[in-house]
Amino acid sequence: MRAALSDRYGPPDVLYEGTVPNPDAKPGEVLVRVHAASVNGGELLGRAGKVRLVTGLMGRGFPKRTGIDFAGEVVDPGASDSGLAAGDRVWGLLPRSFGSAAEFVAVPPRQLAPAPSGLDLVQAAALPAVGTTAITALRDKARLTAGERLLVRGAGGGVGSVAVQLAKAYGAHVTALAGAKNLDFVRGLGADEAVDYATTGPAGLGRFDVVLDTVGTALPAYRRLLALGGRMVAIAFDAENLAASLSYLLVSTVFGRRRVRFFSENPRRALIAELTRLTESGAIRPVVDTVYPLADIAAAHRSLERGGVRGKHVIRIV
Repeated sequence: MRAALSDRYGPPDVLYEGTVPNPDAKPGEVLVRVHAASVNGGELLGRAGKVRLVTGLMGRGFPKRTGIDFAGEVVDPGASDSGLAAGDRVWGLLPRSFGSAAEFVAVPPRQLAPAPSGLDLVQAAALPAVGTTAITALRDKARLTAGERLLVRGAGGGVGSVAVQLAKAYGAHVTALAGAKNLDFVRGLGADEAVDYATTGPAGLGRFDVVLDTVGTALPAYRRLLALGGRMVAIAFDAENLAASLSYLLVSTVFGRRRVRFFSENPRRALIAELTRLTESGAIRPVVDTVYPLADIAAAHRSLERGGVRGKHVIRIV
């Protein structure tokens, strides 16, 4: 089958479209034909080798694979108790591994849920990773409630663009921190206030009940914006200052009145199904910047690395 591969760590150009054997679905796995996958920030770090001493996400040896989430259709549902049938439209995430940017994936049924009805699978592929992350961050970690003030840092990106929509569905007052060219965009997603991060530093932002940080730098400065009883959820770290960033996150999850929540997600069916429900209800919609063919996987990584992407880049497989 066709798949995105790399033979070494390095810049985006190490990625190419190659061929690998079709996966054999083991007992308890479902074989899915992938229509599309998205490009996520963690894949950039994994491809560059920046976190290989911290995580084992990319496995050992080369060629390595890329891609976390996907949308497609079931080819072989495996055991009868999977609740799935051949031809079912599904979306999901690989269990703590890379490799969804390929024609087929074999995954446990707990990593899948029905894809939203009426939504094109290529568009749908923009949501599984960022959508489940946003739900976990705001609902489970921050316990965001109606009327609370939320700051979303990196509001124009993949997780940020979903978090703005989700927070409004939860009834929060949302301040979106984004680049100047994305201010109208985040307002269109529902943000009550949109602020240019280049002209307004933390000192000019006021107080918040919850801060969602998708950037990972200058975390102490944004943590100080929390009101009494406030919560900060950080879903990224500073890869250029990895040791200091991780140390701060670890310490701040334990000490202090305003603790930082940080998590490594491995969403299961109930969470993915909740994303389906929210999407079908209209609370969340996918935000796709650009759709690339699999052969242009390097270009997609290059663009995300440059920054300024609105929502997600999606890799079309079928």
